[in-house]
Amino acid sequence: MGKKSRAKGNSQVEAINQPAGEEANVKVPKKSLKWGILVVGALLAGVATVFALNFPGMSGVEKVKTINGVVAIPLAKVSDGSAHFYRYTEGGKDIRFFVVKGSDGQIHTAFDACDVCFRDKKGYVQDGDSMLCKNCGKKFQTNRIGPHSIGGCNPSYLPAASDGRNVIVKAADLQQGTRYF
Repeated sequence: MGKKSRAKGNSQVEAINQPAGEEANVKVPKKSLKWGILVVGALLAGVATVFALNFPGMSGVEKVKTINGVVAIPLAKVSDGSAHFYRYTEGGKDIRFFVVKGSDGQIHTAFDACDVCFRDKKGYVQDGDSMLCKNCGKKFQTNRIGPHSIGGCNPSYLPAASDGRNVIVKAADLQQGTRYF
């Protein structure tokens, strides 16, 4: 037969040396098991976060690129009344913006930055027919987002046009937003 050995301290580990072919009886301390599960869970959460941030649509922010100096976003994709968030990378800096169809039937575009609160880099979240500044808590009706709402505590206006199929945003207009990010 085999020998029994005990580890010192509060945790007890028993191992029985068995002849070949017989299973060993090993008890793992509950404290170690809990820590192991916690570490594995944290690693899985980290991996899931990395994947979510790198796959379009998974993080709620889709990366866009310019073609011939413009970003084209299909109208069908943004005509549901929900705010759709995008990021454009220029010179190593991410410029975030959103597109939302208001209850007035018009498409509204703005940088994901408040004219006043942009230094805190918190942006907006949709709250019904309004966009809510995640820094100061002020709400802005989506129908009022546009060139007439420049200055003050408002979503920073981003000029855009439509060709009937797409929302068109010029790269030059996006680059004007680098100061917010």
